[in-house]
Amino acid sequence: MSSELPAWDAHPADVPPGYPREFERELRLPDGRVVQVRPILPGDQAQLGESFRTADPDTLYRRFLGGPPHVTPALLAHLCTLDYRNRFALVACDAATGQGVAVARYEPVEEGVAEVALAVDPGWRRLGVATALVEMLAEAALDRGIHSFGASYLAGNRPVAALVRLADGGGNPAVRRGVAEVAVELDREQITAAIRAVAAAAGAGGADVTRPPPPDGVPASRR
Repeated sequence: MSSELPAWDAHPADVPPGYPREFERELRLPDGRVVQVRPILPGDQAQLGESFRTADPDTLYRRFLGGPPHVTPALLAHLCTLDYRNRFALVACDAATGQGVAVARYEPVEEGVAEVALAVDPGWRRLGVATALVEMLAEAALDRGIHSFGASYLAGNRPVAALVRLADGGGNPAVRRGVAEVAVELDREQITAAIRAVAAAAGAGGADVTRPPPPDGVPASRR
């Protein structure tokens, strides 16, 4: 992201109705870096637009299975303005610099079914970021009446395979021309266990998802 953009705020005070502050979390990675995660906000449009402009071709290809869409103000507004129920998205940023490193979202397909999409910066892959974000999306989805996730991804794209591990005995992907498609029923017990396992891994040098207390000045009713 451009240094001219405002710093990413991990605990914003000005949030829209329905903003789920309980998803403001920290992800401590095995290499010692810390990622701050929170739901996306309408005010993130400039940062998201910059991420489209500066992303490497491989990241864009993985995310869109081809060329990226034409980025317009209307598209950015759509991607950043959510109801946090039927449509939900998380952004992850480097705690040290405020630079965005990942975006994960689900969008409705039909009643109780949503499609997952995920993009992670190359320098932050294979560290548990993608897995943690997918698990957090699944946690949010189940609490909002969504019981099934689907995804389309490059067959060699390992991060999205985290979705399959959230399936209740299913989720074998179908592969056509190098693109895998998977649909899984979300299992609450497995998702809860996965979230706890990531947190417990901190003691063994693994990733750790925590919910840090909001800073002073954030009203208690919005924490």
